[in-house]
Amino acid sequence: MFVIVSYDIVDDKRRTKLAKKLCNWGQRVQYSVFECIVDKQQYKQMKKEILKFVDVKKDSLRLYRLCNDCKRRIESFGVKHGAEEKE
Repeated sequence: MFVIVSYDIVDDKRRTKLAKKLCNWGQRVQYSVFECIVDKQQYKQMKKEILKFVDVKKDSLRLYRLCNDCKRRIESFGVKHGAEEKE
């Protein structure tokens, strides 16, 4: 499954830890945005791991699970390449 993870974490330390953890799961495509290609079990594990860094009263974390048809509609411009281009 193709997952886009975006976040807004107010604490620098937690934000850095979250970004490092997400590097294990996918590719950073913008400062606070990662693209991940995972199966169902990996998605559950990733979500469990990254939620440890989120304070739901102060922060924002969004996980977008895209279908194959939606994934094909992604348009990318510029030098940064995403995870879908490495499949």
